[in-house]
Amino acid sequence: CGGLNVSGSFYRNKLKYLEFLRKRCNINPSRGPFHFRAPSKIFTRIVRGMVPHKSERGKQALVRLRAYEGIPTPYDKKKRLVVPSALRTLRLKPRRRFTELGRLSTEVGWQYQTVVATLEKRRKIKAKHYHLRQSQLKKLKKNAKEKLATKPQVAKHLAVLQKYGYQL
Repeated sequence: CGGLNVSGSFYRNKLKYLEFLRKRCNINPSRGPFHFRAPSKIFTRIVRGMVPHKSERGKQALVRLRAYEGIPTPYDKKKRLVVPSALRTLRLKPRRRFTELGRLSTEVGWQYQTVVATLEKRRKIKAKHYHLRQSQLKKLKKNAKEKLATKPQVAKHLAVLQKYGYQL
C-alpha cells in the first residue's frame, strides 16, 4: 500500500492529514477517532468510508478486504493483477501533482518504510532468480522434447499420441 497515489500535492495532503490528527475525543482520546499511520490502515479506512460498513453486506466486504505493506509471503508467488481504470495515468490529468501514500505515512509517524523497502528488495532478488531458473528449465524441456521427436523409436508412436490429443 505504500506505493498508492493520492491526488494533490504532498504539502496539501500532509496538511490535511495533520489536521485529521488533531481531531480527537476531548474527554477520553482512547475512545476515538483513531489515526492510523501505516499505509495499509489508511487505505482500509478510506475504503471503509466508501462502503456502507454498517450494513451486513458492507461488514462482510470489509472482513474480506486485506491490505499489506509490500507483498507478503503467501502472495509473492501469486499472479499480480492490474485494475486499468485505477491507474494514475488514466485517473489524473497530465502534469497534475500527486502524493505517494508511503511517503505521507512516514511524514506523519509510520516508522517501517525502510524495513519494508529492504524486504521488498530481497523479495525482488529472489523472484528474479526464480524467474531465471524457470526460464532455463523451460528451455531445457523444450530442447528435450525436440530431440525426442526426432528419434525413430518415438516418432512412430507420436502419430498415435497426437490422434488422442497429446501435444508434444
